[in-house]
Amino acid sequence: MPARRSLTIVLAGIGAALLLAVVYAHLSFPSDRTPEGAYLRVVIAVNRGRPQDFFAYTETRAQHACYTIRDYRKQTRERVLASFPEPERSRLSAQYSEDAGAVDGADIFAIYAKHNGWMNRLRKDMSGIATVNIQGERATVQTAHGTRYPFRVRENGIWGLTSFTAELSSEAEKAARDLSLIGKAAEDYEHAAKSEPK
Repeated sequence: MPARRSLTIVLAGIGAALLLAVVYAHLSFPSDRTPEGAYLRVVIAVNRGRPQDFFAYTETRAQHACYTIRDYRKQTRERVLASFPEPERSRLSAQYSEDAGAVDGADIFAIYAKHNGWMNRLRKDMSGIATVNIQGERATVQTAHGTRYPFRVRENGIWGLTSFTAELSSEAEKAARDLSLIGKAAEDYEHAAKSEPK
């Protein structure tokens, strides 16, 4: 009995120590309202291989671009399915299906992170924080390896990584152009279908 009681006390002590360590780690982890906190959350998501988990730590413009891509690709695919003849219908529908089927912006971000190799690039470069330089709404986190990561504070106070904004914005513009072109082609197909003799 005394051995069992001692074991229970030891296990309870270990459990309490682990609980205190978790609470301390949580309380001492920097807020995402600091560049350090946002950067560390990106690192965690990269280490887990889950780009969608750091979508919240990209800047607002990048997030808007992801939603724009999804919305335009969905509309484009719907136009293709409604108006294009085969085999173009199947080919274009398949081309736009991944983006069109995304649930939200985080899913689009994950798609582009995978296709563009962003996770591999980040995995190679990310390391501990050496310095943080904040100037107004912008900040640069420099790692121990010397890599610099640019951040911008968002409207809600959370800092967002700006590294992928240009690519995503460019893709959103392309999605808008594609929708316009597909829409014009769809109108032509619809007009031709109405003109065909019955």
